Amino acid sequence: MLALSFTFPGGRYHATPWGRHVNEADLEWPPSPWRIVRALIAVWHRKLDHEQRDVAVLERLLGKLSEHAPHYQIPDAVHAHTRHYMPGKGDKTTLVFDAFARLDANAAVTVVWHGLELDSEESALLDELLAKLGFLGRAESWADAVRLPEWSGECNCVPGDEAVDTATGEVKERLSLYMPMPPADYLNFQLAQREGLAKRADLKPRDRRTIEATLPAAWLAAVSLDTSDLRAAGWSAPPAARRIAYVRPAGLLRPVAQVRTQSRQHKSISTLRFAMYGKPLPLINHAVRVGEWLRMAAMSRVKSVCGEEVIPSIISGHGLSTENRHAHAFWLPEDSDDDGHIDHLLIHIPAQIAGAERKALESLQKLWNRDGQVWRLVLEHAGDVEEFTQSRLCAQSCEFISTTPYLMPWHMKKGFTAADQIRRECEHRGLRHLTSVEPVSTLPVKGRQLRPIDFHRFRNKRGLTQPDTHGGFWRLTFAEPVQGPLALGFGCHFGLGLFKPMKVTN
Repeated sequence: MLALSFTFPGGRYHATPWGRHVNEADLEWPPSPWRIVRALIAVWHRKLDHEQRDVAVLERLLGKLSEHAPHYQIPDAVHAHTRHYMPGKGDKTTLVFDAFARLDANAAVTVVWHGLELDSEESALLDELLAKLGFLGRAESWADAVRLPEWSGECNCVPGDEAVDTATGEVKERLSLYMPMPPADYLNFQLAQREGLAKRADLKPRDRRTIEATLPAAWLAAVSLDTSDLRAAGWSAPPAARRIAYVRPAGLLRPVAQVRTQSRQHKSISTLRFAMYGKPLPLINHAVRVGEWLRMAAMSRVKSVCGEEVIPSIISGHGLSTENRHAHAFWLPEDSDDDGHIDHLLIHIPAQIAGAERKALESLQKLWNRDGQVWRLVLEHAGDVEEFTQSRLCAQSCEFISTTPYLMPWHMKKGFTAADQIRRECEHRGLRHLTSVEPVSTLPVKGRQLRPIDFHRFRNKRGLTQPDTHGGFWRLTFAEPVQGPLALGFGCHFGLGLFKPMKVTN
């Protein structure tokens, strides 16, 4: 057995996964075998005297590390980030996210290769490489590394893809890490790739040479290639690497605000709020689309935890009783700074959830669409709606104004206008103190006056009857304060008909 221990004296580990942009605020945790091997190669080139050492020993050592996927013991960490503006051309600036894992400076990441034995030359070289390793990941990730003479701990991040431990029922998070191909596998891959290149008549000679340069015959040379050269050749992943599926306990890497004990899972809650990161952020004009993507991501997480047959109706919205007066889940986009872009997401379930369903929703980390765009989600808080003082949508107020178009849920008839339908809906929901319903022609958003037609106003569901396809904006006044979030009309569970308080009532 071979066990390596990595500690981070600065209490931070910075590393962006391969193929992800830094502004997606994603984080490679734990450090991948690919990153560890390449860090050892960097130390070899920069800090060791090659004339006194045999490169064949290095290749033999790294080849052994690449044969089998290691297991990890990783400590609790917080997925944190900083934001700063980088100067650009003229007066323009670019917002940059710097994501990192924040952990105790004495907490160790242990990487274990079970059944792996090194000879004396390999062990001596590995010890020297580890002793001279200054950082792992980005240069800010100061690291101390050592080979452990013995280790008998229990790993908590292991190869696999089961979302739930069948023995204990513990929820797992899936992830994937890159590690180098074994030398023999790379040789076969390299030959096949070169044969394929030889048959391609569409490639220009210059492009062919660029790709061939990233497929050297020597395995060590392939693992040592610069990332910039691989990207210039068009590789979406390192050609000498393979992707390994891993699972780790849910919540092991937690967002900053999620600091409560595990017993919180037993408490019933009504609302969860997520910060949304990525470039570009969706426009508020596409609120209903984002609401549907949020439900799709949440259903996927709940399905993996609870099973497809037992997803609660208050989450799925299916099979609801006639007594249900919108007590099931609302999937609401939020533009918290009124810049026209959705930067937060609310899941509001008036009927409340707890247990496995709550844990599944809290573990949401990504939102995606069918075009391949991915946004990072970070849970800010989960609790009762009154606790969300930083969300304007969750505030109490007597006055509300549209933030997305209200679409009538019933067909309009004489004496049953949009204003009449708003009054009926409020009465059905127990909001019987509505005193004024006034139309609003446009909404000011980032220097523009938006009309309902500027918003996407259709659900992505076949066969769905939609009485109103145009929509309108409204200002509502109540005689007594009403608790947000407030969403009415067709598609209100997905971000249409969303109202924000005009004056917050404490």
